[in-house]
Amino acid sequence: MFNTPTKIGPVSIKNRLVMAPMTTYSSNPDYTVSDQEMTYYHARAKTVGMVITAATAVSKSAHAFPRQISLEADRFIPSQKALVDAIHEAGAKAVTQLHHGGRMSDASIFDDPSHIVAPSAIKADRDFTITPRAMTLAEVKATQDDFLTAISRAIKAGFDGVELHGANTYLLQQFFSPQSNQRTDEYGGSIENRSRFILELVEKAKALIEKEATQPFLLGYRLSPEERETPGITLADTRYLINALNALEIDYLHLSTGHYLQSSIRDTDNTTPLIERLSDVLDPDIPLIGVGGINDLSDVEAALDHGYRCVATGMTLIADPLWGDKLINKTPINTTITQDLVPDLMFERLHRWKRILAQGGRFTLKDD
Repeated sequence: MFNTPTKIGPVSIKNRLVMAPMTTYSSNPDYTVSDQEMTYYHARAKTVGMVITAATAVSKSAHAFPRQISLEADRFIPSQKALVDAIHEAGAKAVTQLHHGGRMSDASIFDDPSHIVAPSAIKADRDFTITPRAMTLAEVKATQDDFLTAISRAIKAGFDGVELHGANTYLLQQFFSPQSNQRTDEYGGSIENRSRFILELVEKAKALIEKEATQPFLLGYRLSPEERETPGITLADTRYLINALNALEIDYLHLSTGHYLQSSIRDTDNTTPLIERLSDVLDPDIPLIGVGGINDLSDVEAALDHGYRCVATGMTLIADPLWGDKLINKTPINTTITQDLVPDLMFERLHRWKRILAQGGRFTLKDD
């Protein structure tokens, strides 16, 4: 089943396998796509139907990581087009994940900390963050425009679509969360107000795509279904957001979880997978992408059986660029990550996760 074509919105893909968006920390110093990133993506695009590229900054203040690729200005279009061409040449569709770090931005990459903005001046519980500056109403509108301009650049670069990064505690999620959004204007307070930034952006993005795209071009949305904090995003909140995105006819949803059958992180007594608890609000005509713990053929088949249209994987594709072919041929999948498999700076960053990889017991990081 995974090796059959499907459609995501207006775009046809060759199979149900997706490369999950993973930050590479490997752009050129000017935030254009590096040659090593081109090679990295090209190798993995050969066996999946769609590649979602690393979180891509939509403005100067959007940057959250060192060496993060960008679409914040027209000068970034040529290198992004080269990336699209590398993915297309290998046979996959190319989607860029558009991103703003908000209060989760690494303070060390900003000369002026006042550039770190968020819905409210509330510090994230992370060592690398600082208390952000609350966005003015004008900045809220300007940030929506930054996303829209980045979509226009993605169309010019030849991408097949964009994914709005509304997960993993970044800016769009910060607007939706009652923990990080304590505004008193029309973008804060009630769930209707907290979702306003997202829904306005989606509506404007769809209008822009209809106007500017000359080829099939999709609009997806990635979301984290819950937050641990109180107050924080609940499953009831997410049901509201999914229903609203359904009404706007989003082209796909991407559920960001640690495991594709993850249960609630808030209501730990209930072990029912979230996808089952959300099933009544998931529109069968809007593809759902699942991620987390998808490694071998049994994982892929189980995820598809549970209602995901496509499955995405990150670490497995880092370790084995030919993952898709090996699923088809039922041959062993490589689980050892070596220097030659990823860009140099990404390999350095993976060392920070070495203990986590070892705890998982599946992947091994091996120096030459």
